[in-house]
This record gives sequence, structure tokens and C-alpha cells, in this order.
Amino acid sequence: MTVIRPVIRGTGHYLPARVVPNSEFAKTLDTSDEWIVSRSGIERRHFAAEGEFTSDLAIHAARAALADAGLDANDMDAIIVATSTPDYTFPAVATQVQAGLGMTRGFAFDIQAVCAGFVFALANASGLIAAGQAQRVLVIGAETFSRIMDWSDRGSCVLFGDGAGALVLEGQDSAGTNADRGVLACDLNSDGRYRDLLYVDGGVSRTGAAGVLRMQGREVFRHAVEKLASTATDALAKAGLTAADVDWVVPHQANLRIIKGTAQKLGVSMDNVVVTVQDHGNTSAASIPLALSVANAEGRFKQGDLILTEAIGGGLSWGAVALRW
Repeated sequence: MTVIRPVIRGTGHYLPARVVPNSEFAKTLDTSDEWIVSRSGIERRHFAAEGEFTSDLAIHAARAALADAGLDANDMDAIIVATSTPDYTFPAVATQVQAGLGMTRGFAFDIQAVCAGFVFALANASGLIAAGQAQRVLVIGAETFSRIMDWSDRGSCVLFGDGAGALVLEGQDSAGTNADRGVLACDLNSDGRYRDLLYVDGGVSRTGAAGVLRMQGREVFRHAVEKLASTATDALAKAGLTAADVDWVVPHQANLRIIKGTAQKLGVSMDNVVVTVQDHGNTSAASIPLALSVANAEGRFKQGDLILTEAIGGGLSWGAVALRW
């Protein structure tokens, strides 16, 4: 049976010029490079410049992905941006990207599932392609979390960074087996009972202000490994695969301990896990596409490799995607 599979045609990423090492936080907080690294694995992160917005980061990453794919913006049918830090309440960041790229056709919209946003966006893009609503979709994760930090909270402000990653998905005819290239299966979950574990204490309807991030780190960690391993296993099972079939895990880059714990629970060697958290920090919805793009640029993936992505974020929201390169 012939089916349409969403296949990755190109990847790209962008990081703001300003690099912030852990030592910078030690000037104003009771913390140190050793403390931050031991608890998160993070050594540095990038912060957007004044006047540099989420849409700017997204446009840079999108251009890189289009160049990698050898395509033009007007070859796209749709743009989906995963973000929790939009330029405006509305319109969507995706429409700003659409205009910035000079794309005058198709449609564009945002998805908000916090750190799981890119997984949700990838699943939605895959569904649009499978349904025949779009042939090519630009999927972007972009964040400026430095704009919603409480700089007095050493438990959270040292963890996050800014950045953007993008990929071009294209529908291609496939045999309909798990040996096909492209997205094979997606697994999405959320449970609003856990809102208080990770949230921003502001918003248009509640306070009229953006607010700052609040997190119960230990509780988030407790949920993360179990839920990430579970959703990853479920996504693989939907494709008729197991962790033993995985060539690469490209996880949400939140915390090195979470990444290692999830890999151990899945039975996957860390040699097969893409890790960029040390250089980027937690870039929320941008972290998976950023890591995918970095690893692709380094030549780590080869055609036919089975790649597993998984993420968890505020909501709580979590999910995974199994795809073949």
C-alpha cells in the first residue's frame, strides 16, 4: 500500500551572538559553574540581543533549512512555529516568518506546548501532509526564554537559553512500512493537573503582563524520565519498532541528568544520543530542531537511520516522534 510520508528535506538553526557562560551568573547569584554543571550539564547558553525577537531567530533558522533543502520560501505550503515566547500576543510568529521570508502563498500558524512544542508541531505538520493539505511544511521551534526569567531564582534562570531550529518536511510516496524514510509515528500527551509544576505567572487574561517562569525542579525531574521513556516506547510501538532499532535519540535538551536517565530507561547507549545542552542550555521548543540541525551539520546521520525524538514541558505536555532519516 502506497502512503505519503513526511520526509525531512533540510535542517537549519540559529543562535544569537551573545554567549553567556555560567560564570556570569556567579556575579549576581549564590551559584557557580561547578554547581550549574553538576545539576544540569549546562556550561553556556545564548541570549538574544536587545531588539532581536523570536521571529528574527526563526527567520534565520528557516533560511538555513531552506538553503539546506535547496528550496525557496514560496516552495512551501505552510509554516508552523512552536514557541512560548511570541513577539506579540497576536499575530502568530509564523506569519512574521512568512513575511520575513517573502512567502506570499500558503498558511502559517503557531503551536504552544512549551518544551514539547516542536514534537507537537512536527506531528501536526505530518498530519497536514498525510491528509493532502500541504506538500511541503517548514517546521520551526524558536524561543527567547531570556525574556521571561526571574533573574533572582538561581534554580531556573541558569537553565534556559535562546535559539531557533527548523526543518523542511516534504511529502513523498512510500511503501507504507517502517522501513520508509520520514515520520513513522507520533505519540502526544498532556495532563493539566500538573500545571503548577512549570508555568509562567502572567498572561493576557490573568495579569495583562508576560510574567516570569516558575518551576518546581525536583517534581518536573521526577515526572520527566518516566514520561519521556513511556512516550518514546509508545511512539516506537506504533511504528512496530523497539528501542533496539533506534540509531539516534535526539531528546529535548533540558537537563543532562534527564537525558541520561531516559536513555538508561530505554536501554540506549549515550553514544547514540545527541547532546547539545552544554552549549545551548534549555531552549524549550527550539532544542530538538537545534540539536537535529547541529548533528546533521556534523554529518552524524546517514540515510535510513532511525531517529527518536522526545520532549516534556509545561502543561504538563509530552510526546515523541519516530522518524527515519
